[in-house]
Amino acid sequence: MTVKESIHVSSAVATDPTEARIDAALNSAIADQRLVGAVVLVARRGEITYHKAVGLADREAGKAMRTDALFRLSSVTKPITSAAALALVAQGRIGLDDPIARWLPEFQPTLADGSRASITVRQLLSHTAGLGYGFLEVQGGGAYARAGVCDGLENAPLTLDENIRRLATAPLLYRPGTDWGYSIATDVLGAVIERVYETDLASAIEQLVSKPLGLTDTRFHVVDESRLTAAYLNAQPAPRRMNGVEVIEVFENTAGIRMDADRALDTSAYPSGGSGMVGTAEEFLILLETLRQGGGALMPASLVKELGSVQTGQLELANWPGRGFGLGFTVLTDPQAAQTPESVGTWRLGGAFGHSWFVDPARELTVVAFTNTAFEGMFGQFTVDLCNAVYGV
Repeated sequence: MTVKESIHVSSAVATDPTEARIDAALNSAIADQRLVGAVVLVARRGEITYHKAVGLADREAGKAMRTDALFRLSSVTKPITSAAALALVAQGRIGLDDPIARWLPEFQPTLADGSRASITVRQLLSHTAGLGYGFLEVQGGGAYARAGVCDGLENAPLTLDENIRRLATAPLLYRPGTDWGYSIATDVLGAVIERVYETDLASAIEQLVSKPLGLTDTRFHVVDESRLTAAYLNAQPAPRRMNGVEVIEVFENTAGIRMDADRALDTSAYPSGGSGMVGTAEEFLILLETLRQGGGALMPASLVKELGSVQTGQLELANWPGRGFGLGFTVLTDPQAAQTPESVGTWRLGGAFGHSWFVDPARELTVVAFTNTAFEGMFGQFTVDLCNAVYGV
């Protein structure tokens, strides 16, 4: 029996006091016009105890949010691509500590002094490969901007191979394995998966992840445009609809992230392993629950343990105090520093178009919150209120 078949909605939902707290957090975010719409799921010990859609999927069209709404996943794509890579590890086709030059001999970025450095699969998964993101460069852009590297959120007329070629011309930010930095590494990982699986990334992820789990909506293209939510950006007095390429300075004095909501509708857009997929909250919960419960058909429990283990030692994660990084997402090490009620070992990441999620293995708890509002749904007060509601803080 798959996780999809075994997860069911608890008959005790109506009497669970957690429901009222989550409702309050959602209703407050909608009433305050911090969110336009959202879908939230909570699973405890394999039972879905909360599954609701609130607000609007498309405000201008007056369309209500629905539980099977499709969302632009942005960085929610990262753990999906990482799971595909680990599925290949489970099959013995790649090793975590294999140098990626074995499959990408043309990808040979150098350090600033011109010296070469080997990058491993593990370093791509843990974001310790010496790579960065264009949106994190200084205002006006740096080496990535000069090379024309796409972060994967805008609809650039590139192939994945061409984007990786451009990336290889930019110097590494540090010697791989010596530091940590959130980065385009998962896109490079996607290129490795393509070479190993000998097909395009979309087909590889379908075979390695989607089919084994029975996922039909989690794709690099929209399967049903009528279910795709509109995309909004926080503004005053209410979120405004995204229009064309939006350049948003996520962090002060940086180049800004280039986001194009229309990319999800372009079937010719290259498959960005770090930010290119579309899917539903329920299907993503199925993936997370599969991993939490031991890996199912994807990988053995030993690899899931590695996936959720801190790979970054004592390295500081910028903007994520109290957390280390595993093989695809952050791992909580110090709840006090992170100011969270989550248990040590909790997995967490988000998505720029407005998503947050976490898995608390110690409490057998998984929470997925997909919204159509950036960036409140990724790191705004709503994410704090939701977490506190779940834990009863």
